[in-house]
Amino acid sequence: MTMLLPPNESDIARPSAMGQPVIQSCSACSLAGLCLPMGLGADDLARMDSLVTRSEPMHAGDHLYRVGDAFDAVYAVRSGSFKIYTVDTEGREHVLGFHLPGELMGLKAIYPKRHITNAMALDTATICVIPFLEFGLMAIKIPSLQTQMVRLMSRDLAEAVTLAGDYTAEERIAAFLMGLSARFVQRGLSAREFNLTMSRRDIANYLRLAPETVSRVFARFVKEKLISVDRRSVRLNDMPKLHALGRSMEEMHG
Repeated sequence: MTMLLPPNESDIARPSAMGQPVIQSCSACSLAGLCLPMGLGADDLARMDSLVTRSEPMHAGDHLYRVGDAFDAVYAVRSGSFKIYTVDTEGREHVLGFHLPGELMGLKAIYPKRHITNAMALDTATICVIPFLEFGLMAIKIPSLQTQMVRLMSRDLAEAVTLAGDYTAEERIAAFLMGLSARFVQRGLSAREFNLTMSRRDIANYLRLAPETVSRVFARFVKEKLISVDRRSVRLNDMPKLHALGRSMEEMHG
């Protein structure tokens, strides 16, 4: 489990001119619109600030939580990225998703009250920790918080249903790349160029494909000039064609 810092004492989301961390509250955070419902008043945001603690930096391979850990909080990614996965009785890993800044983790543990997945940092990352008991009491008074939680859990379900569909490798990979593009745009980043913090093997596992298939399709996309690849850096050269390829999956996912 990562070390936590008291509220409002640490925030490394963006450096200051002197290279030191800048303290940010929920009300000042550029990601608040992603992890919190829109329209929260100043008093509500101040109450959120009083609940939230922020982590020290985690490093690639560090686990935020593991299967069986008690559930007592939900987590908002503040910087970096995470892989959510399970390991079956045969020791096989199953990647269930990837979380970027502004996205919440730990929601699957609400019902069993214990984590049923593992959350591992893919790069240097920080998180905001929101105690669930206090958050639940706050949500009773602010219906939009309840709606946000239901929306996020519904999205996870829709994603699982989509991946279970009968789609080609090309459709799956095109939809995956376009989905990442849309998520980066939400964060004010480039729609065309971004780094894949997850490995090709993790992408293959998540998309229910063989690693060799992912490598082959990436090579084909490069040859057809749909994308350019430099190690983990990807540039989407022909977004209309990629969108057309992945459209059926994108439409089902919503």
